[in-house]
Amino acid sequence: MKAALILKHGDRSNVVVAEHPTPEIKADEVLINVKAVGLNHLDIFVRRGMPGHKLEMPHISGGDVAGVIDKVGPDVTHLAVGDRIVIDPLINGKALGEDMTGGLAEYVAVPAKNCIPIHDNTSFEAAASLPIAYGTAWRMLMTRGKLQEGETILILGASGGVGTAAVQIAKLAGATVIAAAGSDGKLEKLKELGADHLINYNTSDFSRETWVLTGKQGADVIVDYTGKETWPKSIKACKKGGRILTCGATTGFEAVTDLRYVWVREMAILGSNGWEREDLETLLKLVDEKKIIPIIDRVMPIEEIQEAHRLIEEREIFGKIIMIP
Repeated sequence: MKAALILKHGDRSNVVVAEHPTPEIKADEVLINVKAVGLNHLDIFVRRGMPGHKLEMPHISGGDVAGVIDKVGPDVTHLAVGDRIVIDPLINGKALGEDMTGGLAEYVAVPAKNCIPIHDNTSFEAAASLPIAYGTAWRMLMTRGKLQEGETILILGASGGVGTAAVQIAKLAGATVIAAAGSDGKLEKLKELGADHLINYNTSDFSRETWVLTGKQGADVIVDYTGKETWPKSIKACKKGGRILTCGATTGFEAVTDLRYVWVREMAILGSNGWEREDLETLLKLVDEKKIIPIIDRVMPIEEIQEAHRLIEEREIFGKIIMIP
């Protein structure tokens, strides 16, 4: 089969498209004919290499996978060949594409219990946008952050996969959204998504702007998965009794926290890691009902995997990149 192979950790020249053995399935597994794969910043981290995380090379990343069942194991009774599914990427406590072989290939084998049926009116591309980005955003805002109607939320990195998901989810919850991104063009698109206030963090101090926009009160909720570069200002932009939510740190984990603001404003710092199965089922229902429309920047053939990595690394996308094997 054709696959995007990470030959070794390093720059994007180390991910190439080549032939690779089609996986065999176990009794409780299914073989998926992959139709669409959502690319995430996680794929970049996997390619670069993460401290203490060893992988057998070559490695196939890709956790957001939608496709059609091609084969079923003898113990599988609730699924059949031809079923349209999206994969829940959390498999027995491990992450598809990160801890184990992923779906950036023509075929992938996964446990049948990790397959979620998708309706005919939901495209493979839309379904493949959901698990990691939208699942993470939903759990972060709704489960961990308990975002309420009428609250004000500041979303940093609002133009990426998690960011655009967070904007949509926050508006669905009835919140006032302050969206921060790195270009005026991206901000215009965020306005079309429903963002109430816009901040270009390359030309303005987002912390000061948030302070002004909220009448010197600060935001009730702040989403910051950028980390090192933005964290000190996020602390200052938070309202007394507010919450700062994080699910990652794309610019570095060693973020400086001025604890004086934490105790004086009695703020809560909440981490959020991944998603639960019910989160994905809820999101699929919202997509089916057209209450959430996954934002896809572009759809690319798997042969352009290096360019797709570049687009993510250089922040030239708005929403998700979907790869087609």
